Amino acid sequence: MKSLLVTGGAGFIGSCFVRRLLVSSPEKHNVINLDALTYAGNLENLKLAENNQRYIFIKGDICDRSLLEKIFSKYEIDGVINFAAESHVDRSIENPEEFIRTNIMGTQALLDAAKKYWKLNSSDKYCAQYRDGVKFIQVSTDEVYGELGPSGLFSESTPLSPNSPYSASKASADLLALAYHNTFGLPINVTRCSNNYGPYQFPEKLIPLMINNCLNDKPLPVYGNGLQVRDWLHVEDHCEAILAVLEKGNNGEIYNIGGNCERTNIEVVKAILKILKKPESLISYVKDRPGHDKRYAINNAKIKNNLGWAPKHTFETGIDETIDWYLKNEEWLNRVVNGKYTDYYERMYGEKNE
Repeated sequence: MKSLLVTGGAGFIGSCFVRRLLVSSPEKHNVINLDALTYAGNLENLKLAENNQRYIFIKGDICDRSLLEKIFSKYEIDGVINFAAESHVDRSIENPEEFIRTNIMGTQALLDAAKKYWKLNSSDKYCAQYRDGVKFIQVSTDEVYGELGPSGLFSESTPLSPNSPYSASKASADLLALAYHNTFGLPINVTRCSNNYGPYQFPEKLIPLMINNCLNDKPLPVYGNGLQVRDWLHVEDHCEAILAVLEKGNNGEIYNIGGNCERTNIEVVKAILKILKKPESLISYVKDRPGHDKRYAINNAKIKNNLGWAPKHTFETGIDETIDWYLKNEEWLNRVVNGKYTDYYERMYGEKNE
């Protein structure tokens, strides 16, 4: 049974992946979840996991090298799936330094820990021989490619051209991970996904923000003219793709993960309004943010052809299911909005955390 270190496992995508490992892959993986529980980390996302004997939660920072060494040594980690990241573009414009620290320095700390504990010859700093079956997956974003024109798709060979502090920090982390593969032979994959949506997403991102505002009859802020195009990917499809990379990905390869669901932001907003039977008069166009990329879209042929993965959700089925989840979990949404979700950690863990 493999022991996987999932960093950022209390966040939106990370918690979905942890649930997938523990619920849908029984007796296959032990999961060690390392999360700093910043504003976007919520242990309520993992109630299904908390009593599972194959699950351990550790509150901590991926930049804490001594903690990483303890984790790798104690739990004999076989794989790292690095979801831990500052990810909101608007926040990166306000405070780039935190993105540089977590997304770049944190990734380097994880890479160094994996290199140290996985290599077979600890005396050779350039050793390229590692334990069988180990893998490091750096989870990234299509935003590292920058702005796409009105036609075409991002492929794995598209040059990197990030336009925000967030995407620049993720591009840097990607290159660092690939450099550790090329220089030290570390078994690495980089995955780059399109915009995720689904249950448990923190309501600063477009879809949950609009759902929450609709439910409260508040204005729906739309940047610029709302014609920015994104390729929408259901979070469960994303996690299935990462699992495919973990199990079958060729070391050193990049895999793009897209949902084949291009929509403008205003189309997404209007779809939410229609489903919730709210008037379009709630839409409030606001000043566009600096460096706002106009279009992203992913060519996911490589992962489909090489690893046999394909998205299962259409946007229509996915957005219906997502809205239905938020309607059935308004208490979760209210606790997140008012900050009371942080009380859960103290109730459940208190002094028990390592």
